[in-house]
Amino acid sequence: MKRALITGIAGQDGSYLAELLIENGYEVHGIVRPGSGPGRNIEHIIADSELINRRLFLLEADIEDREALKSALGAANADEVYHLAGQSHVGQSFENVEATCHVTGFGTLRILDLVRQLPKPPRFFHASSSEIFGNPEQVPQDEATPIAPATPYGCAKAFGTQITRVYRQTFGLFAVNGILFNHESPRRGPGFVTQKICRAAAAIKTGQQSELVLGDTSAQRDWGDARDYVRGMWLSLQHETPQDYVFSTGKLHSVQDVVEIAFAVLDLDWRACTRQDPKLFRPADPRHLVGSSAKAHQLLKWSPTSGFRDMIADMVHCEMKRLQTGRHSS
Repeated sequence: MKRALITGIAGQDGSYLAELLIENGYEVHGIVRPGSGPGRNIEHIIADSELINRRLFLLEADIEDREALKSALGAANADEVYHLAGQSHVGQSFENVEATCHVTGFGTLRILDLVRQLPKPPRFFHASSSEIFGNPEQVPQDEATPIAPATPYGCAKAFGTQITRVYRQTFGLFAVNGILFNHESPRRGPGFVTQKICRAAAAIKTGQQSELVLGDTSAQRDWGDARDYVRGMWLSLQHETPQDYVFSTGKLHSVQDVVEIAFAVLDLDWRACTRQDPKLFRPADPRHLVGSSAKAHQLLKWSPTSGFRDMIADMVHCEMKRLQTGRHSS
């Protein structure tokens, strides 16, 4: 039985990845922050006593605590390590620049170095981001696009991406960067604009909120479904050689598209209950980030399966269900 270790297992990607690995026969070990509890995204896995006893094990460790990480890696004795933990909100990275770089950037270095020192280093996946490209001249972006981040989060991810390449080339680690374009799901945190919109639409529909206030709704992103992207993570570590891969849909959609779809799902007029606030505009927002996943398609036989409209509708329906049952997302 293969063993895997996931940092950030309680997050959107980590929880879906845990499900996928368990379905594929893995024993899964997941790192959670000390004292934080497992979180709602993996409650349904923990509730199944057979899984928690035989297939899923949670370990407490802070990404900035080298000794705790070393202990977790030793306990897991994993064949594969998926590093997904970090400060992942671009907007918040402007407010907490130093913390973002410490956790998201140097946290990757810390884990890589501990992996390198293990008697049998496991295969390593680093969750990189399209934010490493900043405002690229090349459209679409692929694995050869120059790294030129435009946000603190992008800078932190750029460091993590480059140091992963250095450890692959210098120390011979099976280390992979998955350059992930934006990806969403019903498990997306409420601080992200897609979930903010879907949650607001549901709250307005049920009379619990009167309006939705947004920043720049013309901003465009290449948005995919998180469940497709974690499948790409897994496939990238099954390939015979360690390489970097872009995971994207190759299609751009605007924040305005999200608004119109989300409100239409609930038969609401978005014009009557949304407004813009210039204070919410970001100081440096990357533009034209749209990826080419030709390499992943060719080498891994990966391609996205979920459509944008269906994904947003799924998120809205899940938010409605949570509101109706009184079970709020975290």
